[in-house]
Parts: sequence; C-alpha cells; structure tokens
Amino acid sequence: MTDTLATSVPEIPIFNQFASDNYAGICPQALQAMNEANRGFVPSYGNDKWTERACQNIRELFACDCQVFFVFNGTAANSLALAALCRSYHSVVCHEMAHIETDECGAPEFFSNGTKIMLASGVDGKLDLEAVEQLIIRRTDIHYPKPRVLSMTQSTELGTVYTPEEVAAATDLARRHGLRVHMDGARFANAVVSLDCHPADISWKAGVDVLCMGGAKNGMALGEAVVFFDRELADEFEYRCKQSGQLASKMRFMAAPWNGMLESGAWLDNARHANSCARLLEKELADIKGIRIMHPCQSNSLFVEMPPVVSQALHDAGWHFYSFIGAGGARFMCSWQTSREDIQQLAAAVRQASLLIS
Repeated sequence: MTDTLATSVPEIPIFNQFASDNYAGICPQALQAMNEANRGFVPSYGNDKWTERACQNIRELFACDCQVFFVFNGTAANSLALAALCRSYHSVVCHEMAHIETDECGAPEFFSNGTKIMLASGVDGKLDLEAVEQLIIRRTDIHYPKPRVLSMTQSTELGTVYTPEEVAAATDLARRHGLRVHMDGARFANAVVSLDCHPADISWKAGVDVLCMGGAKNGMALGEAVVFFDRELADEFEYRCKQSGQLASKMRFMAAPWNGMLESGAWLDNARHANSCARLLEKELADIKGIRIMHPCQSNSLFVEMPPVVSQALHDAGWHFYSFIGAGGARFMCSWQTSREDIQQLAAAVRQASLLIS
C-alpha cells in the first residue's frame, strides 16, 4: 500500500526560473541558525537571546544604537514603518515604480488610515529630485495632503542603486521641507556590495530615518528588519506590530537567521553572488539580435527588451520571468541560488529563440 501511494505522487516539474529572488530556498547559514535556535523551551514574543542577539548584530552592523523590529514580510515592514511616520492627512512621496505604490495592495494607505501616496518620476527607477520638490511645494493649503515622508527604494525596482551622495542629496531635500526619510531596502544588501560601501553610508549617515531591511530575498525563509535610526520615531511601534499580526510568538525562528547571515558574512556573499550572476547575464545577452538592455545592471536584476515572439518562445520552453514589473520589457532576477550554469542555459535559450525573428 505504501509503495502504491509513493509511486502515485506526481513528480514536481523542473523548470528554470528567473522570475524572483523569492523563489530561492533558504541558504545554509540561515537554515543552520534556525536549527540552532530550535533547542528546548525558549521565551516567546521576542523575549529570547536569539532575538536580542540579532538586534545587537544589526546595531553593530550599522555602528548605530538603532531600534530594531522583525516582521514577516516587506509589505508589513514598509506599511507599518510609514504608518509610524505619518498621520492620516499626510502624504508619502515616492518613485512611480516604487513597491509601496505598485505591489503593496494599498497596505501603506490602510495601515496609516489613509495617508496618500504621491508619485514622482525619474529615470532608471531613481527619483528626480526636481520632480520631488515640485510635488512637495505644489500646494501648501489645508485642502491638500501634507507631504510628510520621502520614500526611497535601495536597490531600486529597476535594478539600479543610489550612491551615498544621491541618498544624501535626497535626504537634504526632504529635511529642507520638513519630511522624514524612509528606505525600502528589500534588496539593501545588493546595493551595499554594488557600491562597496559601509551600510551606514547609504542609511543613517546619509540621512535615512528608518530602513526596512530585506532578509527573504537574500537567503532567509522569511522576515524583514525594520530599523529605526531615530529611536523616538519607534515609539510604541511594538503595538503596531502586535495589532497587525506581525508579532511572532516564536520570534526566535524569524530573528535567528539574521545571526547566521550577519555573523558569517553570508548576507553580503549572497548579494555579491546574485549581482555577479546578473552582470554575467547582461554580458551574455548584450550582443544577441533583437535584445536591448533597458537599464544599468547594478544589482541582481536585468531588464531587457525583446520581441514578443522571443518572449513567448522562452515562456513556452518553461522559462519563468516577469514582464509586468518595471517599464515594460522582461525582468530576469538572480538570487544566491542562481548558478553560472543557469545563466549559460538561459542565454542559450534566448539565442535559440532569437532565431525566430524574421
């Protein structure tokens, strides 16, 4: 009976995926840290040594006495952080491609009781500061939602990165107009290795007030860190976490992977590997007929424009990638688990498909 059941279970199809770094599994360092935390009885709701150690590791990473909270995902991290900075009559200025605008299902507005998202333009996913300032100063009357926060994405939704100087310029503009600065850092590690800089140089030292630092896309099972560099802004944030269902009872399993990642250096190694895979893919695709690189490849994603017949041929052959993220084209996303062999196979598939171009 057991043998019959075993043979009746269908095999999971193998496919090649470049759709998202979320598709990757748990990296060994994060998995080992979770396993180490799985020992005996441990206090719940973050009152454990693993969570405290993770908070301290993040403080040491940034060389700052920041306040740290762990939540399940990026939507919660961004939405709750913005809610902590805003009241219902405020507005948040962000890039028109920002995740908080395009992929959060209205969560920032929901958790802030109606804060309005205002969109600024900018090439390659980065904010045009003149456009930002025009949004801020366009109106100052009581009938208009008062700008309160400037939100930046690092790395951007189009795979580019803000330099320390660009972050500082944006935060200087925000300060001149009385705005706080939030950074969506779902791929913050990729920006750090791309710029070869200290994490503080593109966060609090450059004027960022709160960073939502990604873990899931960098090799963890789940979990993001909400890092308040200004502790006063974190007042009662733990209540927001609890009310929104983000306070994990077994918090140690969400916090412990941070220890494994940060203490081993895997958080940077993983990002460095993913970035290098994206650059290799860029090199392989750049000279293929009908393929155009759309944006500078500065992190772990590559955006390319390709004829519909090529895109459809790749999908038909089992290649997974998104074509609705960003300003058109196809997005190929690399992760810590992507291999050079994966890159070579994808490049060969694109070359083969390009032969269909008349």
